[in-house]
Amino acid sequence: MTTVATATITAERLHELITAGGEYALVDVREAGVTAAQGSILLAVSIPLSVLELRVSTRIPRLSTPVVVYDGGDGRLTERAAARLVALGYTDVRVLDGGLRAWADAGYKVQSGGDHVIGQAFGEWIEEVYQTPHITVGEFRDRVAAGEDIVLLDSRPIGEFENHSLPGGTSIPGAELVYRAAEAVKSPDSLVVVNCAGRTRSILGAQVLINAGLPNRVVSLEGGTQSWVLEGHDLDHGKAVAVPLPTGDALASAKASAARFADRFAIVHIDKATLQRFRDETDSRSLYVLDVRTPQEYETGHLAGSRSAPSWDVAPWTFRHVGTHNARIVLVDNDTVRATVAASWIAQIGWGEVFVLDDAFDGEDLETGSSPESFDVPFDGYRVIGADDLNAATDDVVVLDLAPSPAYRAGHIPGAQFAIRSRLAAKDIPGTGPIVLTSEDSVLARFAAADLAAATDRPVQVLDGGTKSWTDSGYTLVSGDERWLHAPDDVVPSGWRETDPERRKAGFRRYLAWELGLVDELEQDDTVPFKKYD
Repeated sequence: MTTVATATITAERLHELITAGGEYALVDVREAGVTAAQGSILLAVSIPLSVLELRVSTRIPRLSTPVVVYDGGDGRLTERAAARLVALGYTDVRVLDGGLRAWADAGYKVQSGGDHVIGQAFGEWIEEVYQTPHITVGEFRDRVAAGEDIVLLDSRPIGEFENHSLPGGTSIPGAELVYRAAEAVKSPDSLVVVNCAGRTRSILGAQVLINAGLPNRVVSLEGGTQSWVLEGHDLDHGKAVAVPLPTGDALASAKASAARFADRFAIVHIDKATLQRFRDETDSRSLYVLDVRTPQEYETGHLAGSRSAPSWDVAPWTFRHVGTHNARIVLVDNDTVRATVAASWIAQIGWGEVFVLDDAFDGEDLETGSSPESFDVPFDGYRVIGADDLNAATDDVVVLDLAPSPAYRAGHIPGAQFAIRSRLAAKDIPGTGPIVLTSEDSVLARFAAADLAAATDRPVQVLDGGTKSWTDSGYTLVSGDERWLHAPDDVVPSGWRETDPERRKAGFRRYLAWELGLVDELEQDDTVPFKKYD
């Protein structure tokens, strides 16, 4: 096999690239749990080598974008990642020489505790610079017991809310808080309390309502549902309490708030002719067109070429959708309210050049359905089998499950072993018989199978349709007999995944203490892009 020399970049040159103001993408190719444990560069985007082909085309759409990849320092992942990016057509790919270790040795700040520290750090920074008010769980409960007029708004999306929520809460996530506030808060005398599972979205939610000019006193609930549990109180489960889209006076109020956001945060609105010019210039400037409405609204009808990025996900988690720094980001919705609010967050994060599209849907033939995914999936080197074939297979078959470890724990094909694609090595796979790879929908399994088939003489097979096809065929999944070919460090540890109550509480304490320390960590980092608006 021919070895292709990989271009490198020093830590000092990377620092210059980050601070120069041009477009670039900095990609951490380690698994999320490894990144959290070993540390990361603040402005890096996590795209593990295991799922690189599945995520990189939407995160980094312009093939000529300067892309820097790094790992912990041994280079084993970055060389492979760089080669794959080049094979995918990226023309300016460099490896950070010495990886994260070299970044630290050069005197630059290494952030720890998560795969994307910048999201939670932004929330803590917002509270620090704007002095966002908060109350404790104890004070909140005392006020409720005293019969005070309180409106409790949960800034998480309805799926998280249904999983667990505070008694009396209502789900209004992200920019929906501004959009729907007047439908939920009927009296200017009500105390409005915003909560999430921890701190970040509580702080951002409270501050965005304050920025909107809500006449009420607005506070964040310190520590959210985690503090609620730590203080010994029970959560609700399975409830679905939301607020309708605004109409009449409530919609007029939301539009007035959006105008205030546009003025304060210098949000630039563009017309369709400007958007077309941006599209015509994508060879030289990256462009992201993101629809910040709910996924349900997006699927009902959306602008061609846009992708679904609900307001609660696009900020502060901009990196989930935009992998290129200093790119053009155009936000879309039906009346510009939620787009303007979400743009204010992105402007403060300092991630890119953000715009709001006016009259986005007027005169357009809208597309329906979810965001399309297109992968150049390999079909050679392995055989595809069905669920019935796998069920009838002999005992010498080894089944490897490439799903995220939480999904594997929740339920997997009997006998399947958990594996991470980037660590698959033929010599480490037990047995001598056929190897069957499965993933949630078989796409990742096909990529892994093509790699593995080139490295072993054993038959390599893929379960057609993935683990979903197994259950669709009437077969059951099992849990509790996990078999780990690789350590499950593909996700960041979370107290919510702990089943033992005391271990869960210990995880909550660690997480909340980490969040509280993030402002001090930012003070040691000269790459922080956040911007304060008076």
